[in-house]
Amino acid sequence: MSAGTGNHARASAMPSDAGSLTEVVTRLRRALRTSIRTDYPWESLPMARIELLLALDEDEPARVGELARRLRLAPNTVSGLVQVLVETGLVTRGPDPSDRRVAVVELTTAGRAQLSDWELAHERRLGSALGGLTVEDQERVVAALPALNRLVDRLSVDRLSDDV
Repeated sequence: MSAGTGNHARASAMPSDAGSLTEVVTRLRRALRTSIRTDYPWESLPMARIELLLALDEDEPARVGELARRLRLAPNTVSGLVQVLVETGLVTRGPDPSDRRVAVVELTTAGRAQLSDWELAHERRLGSALGGLTVEDQERVVAALPALNRLVDRLSVDRLSDDV
């Protein structure tokens, strides 16, 4: 087999691989959200609110406009989400010290605790599910983690380059 043939075979398999990965990731997220609701009712919050809290956990304080760009939501949508999270005591919104016309959002202690509880509940649920797999499948999942992390990084770079 020539190098060109091998590259063509790999390229033609990629859409199928991407479709399979999309399906597995979608099913994994849905199964995790659904199964964890019995142990952790907070998970029933709309995913957009959770994503906003996670975005703040990664990089805060953040302006509403920046959060909207990172989450790919309309600024008024993010502003509404922030307002609900302010009312529930999970975030604060205040003036940006460098530009008092702009609001910045930060997690509160309660918001950090809620995220920590949410992450621990997910770890317990995934740990339990992993424990039900064969040792070989557990090893395969663990072995795939570095490549999956690189895939996430690649998607993040692609997202940032789309924003430019």
